[in-house]
Amino acid sequence: MIQRVQSIFMLIAAVAMISMTFFPLWQKADLETSRLVTMNAFEIRFEQQTASGTMELLGVQNVMLISIGAFLAAGIMLFSLFKYKNRMAQVKLNALFSLISALTIVGVVYFSLKGNALILPEQQGTFLMGFYLPIVAMFNNFLANRFIRKDEALVRSADRIR
Repeated sequence: MIQRVQSIFMLIAAVAMISMTFFPLWQKADLETSRLVTMNAFEIRFEQQTASGTMELLGVQNVMLISIGAFLAAGIMLFSLFKYKNRMAQVKLNALFSLISALTIVGVVYFSLKGNALILPEQQGTFLMGFYLPIVAMFNNFLANRFIRKDEALVRSADRIR
């Protein structure tokens, strides 16, 4: 199972999607009013720095759809990892993984636009490391699919020889 190169790529993709939930996805700061908007996979936090230097929470918006998408995609990829005897089922599951990962990225962009409207709407916030992890996962999924198809072609050519 793990001895094949596509299994390594699939494992990296699953770990990247799970890791996405541990890192911040997007952030925007207004230095004049000392306000900060930060988004992770679970919530958007709107905070303001007080005169004493502590951060006062002004509001929280739930964005659990992002974390649900990340965990669902990781679960599909791990399930696909253990379907190593049925390569075509792996390809189909990996296509589903790509769809859910793309929807997760769309969700991050959508909620970052909602967070962008909270302070200085004319300026853009910055995407952080957590935003790029689904892209890494999708790239690893692409490589895994490539090697799965290569294995399938090798097996079919060996069947023709017999």
